[in-house]
Amino acid sequence: MAYDIVIRNGMLVDGTGAEPTRADVAIVGDRVAAVGQVEGEAARTIDAEGCLVTPGFVDIHTHLDAQIFWDPTLSSPCWHGVTSVVMGNCGVGFAPCKPEDREFLARLMQSVEDIPSRSIMEGLSWNWESYGEYLDEVERLPKGMNVGGMVGHCAVRYAAMGKRWEQEQASPEDIERMAELVDEAIAGGALGFSTSRTRIHKTPDGIPIPGTFAAPEELMAFGRVMGKRGKGVFEAVPFLESEDPAVHMSELQWMRELCLETGRPLTFGLIQTHQLPDVWKLILGKVEEATRDGANLRPQTQVRSVGVLFGLVNLTPFDMAGGSWGLLKLSSFEERLAALRKPEVRAQLLADAANAPIPEGMLPHFYRLPIVNGEARYDLDPSQSLIAIAEKRGVSPAEAFIDEALETEGRALYIFPFANQDFSAVADMLKHPQMVLGLADSGAHCGQIMDASLPTFLLSYWVREKGLFTVQEAIRKLTSEPADLFGLRDRGRVREGAFADLNVLELDALRVLEPEYVQDFPASAWRYIQRGDGYRHTLVNGRPFMEKGEHTGVLAGSLLRS
Repeated sequence: MAYDIVIRNGMLVDGTGAEPTRADVAIVGDRVAAVGQVEGEAARTIDAEGCLVTPGFVDIHTHLDAQIFWDPTLSSPCWHGVTSVVMGNCGVGFAPCKPEDREFLARLMQSVEDIPSRSIMEGLSWNWESYGEYLDEVERLPKGMNVGGMVGHCAVRYAAMGKRWEQEQASPEDIERMAELVDEAIAGGALGFSTSRTRIHKTPDGIPIPGTFAAPEELMAFGRVMGKRGKGVFEAVPFLESEDPAVHMSELQWMRELCLETGRPLTFGLIQTHQLPDVWKLILGKVEEATRDGANLRPQTQVRSVGVLFGLVNLTPFDMAGGSWGLLKLSSFEERLAALRKPEVRAQLLADAANAPIPEGMLPHFYRLPIVNGEARYDLDPSQSLIAIAEKRGVSPAEAFIDEALETEGRALYIFPFANQDFSAVADMLKHPQMVLGLADSGAHCGQIMDASLPTFLLSYWVREKGLFTVQEAIRKLTSEPADLFGLRDRGRVREGAFADLNVLELDALRVLEPEYVQDFPASAWRYIQRGDGYRHTLVNGRPFMEKGEHTGVLAGSLLRS
């Protein structure tokens, strides 16, 4: 038989959790045609000697809802073996949307996810009103990856209630209208519904976003829509930052009841913090109880600390001092670097930093992001803190920051980890049987956070360095587990008849590279990106998409509908 592509000589890790085996993979069109010892000719042969051959990775927590309109490769996850993504998390999105509501949803996305609203307004076609029409528009776009999305509570509530959402609880009529909009979205192909209840997510005016205080009966109405149709995932950002254990139990209770009544899976973000170091244990205990009762509750967490990046390129640890630091932000990067070399500017910066110091609770947790042989390291220790660096130099933290900026031509980066700071806790969460991988936030927090390298860090750190997982366990968590959760048929496994979303990677060569700050968004906006090393080939629907970190020019992605 003649094949389009045959991948030969690799070790197949098929996504099921089975032991790696030496096997060839043959492709015809967008499907896997044969697995094993493949005989026959091929238009192209890929030599995978020394490599693992895996399913493409599935990123279930992204905010690429806008970026897909101007960046068909969907960087940065494209550099980390991802072939399918789920958008529309955390209750925010761009549909349903009346024409007069576009700017509100764009500004809301900036406020919650730090995606510049000017890029959104300029970059989107806005050729839709319903969520199904939004998906139709996404389907028409050229795409390097497979893309699906969830409908968000914010847009649904605003479409149904307008500005009344600020002052009123939803009436039975409001809830009925919102349920109709959710039903329309699921019928149109939405992979689920998302909501946010954290008080951290706020509008540009500083108030909690639509849906934050929704009553359980409102949330249950959306779950019943998906239960009736027998499809869709409910995604939530629950209110777990409270110090009141009763609040945590209340959040777990409505999520448990929704799962049990509707039969639909519910996934929610779960992190460890220094402020509430043991809450994650309590939550996982309740998840285990709910699971025994039949609820499909799936917490999701990051594979490393979640932290804000600081450096001369954008935010600095001393911006809160205002004064000369505030003026510095108004300059270009080159002008900032030149200003630091002027004694009078340096003196003023140090004086302003001393007059408005970083709060003591924050200062010990600013760390220099180590770059070792080109690899970004996130297993931080106190010797890498800004305080420790300053003490070693015999200067103030602000002076140490300025000196390191000058010594590195402004490239020195620092990170302020605010979640998953304890890697032993992260390891325990990752090993929990109900935990799924998420919170990579690809496409979001453009000038603050860059965590899209989740797959590469999992494999390079937790598999190769620490041995927390076998390679087959880790690949399963990146592929079939998230694909099954979201009902992505024929994806997440390498088997005959499945879609040919594939990676050819060198485990020993995998590296997470240094974050870069680039100006490549519409309206000349900036963002962080992060590349990875060690991926020889990434194929999407049987077509070569990325080769050694470079886009092939092929865009063979498809829309993932429920």
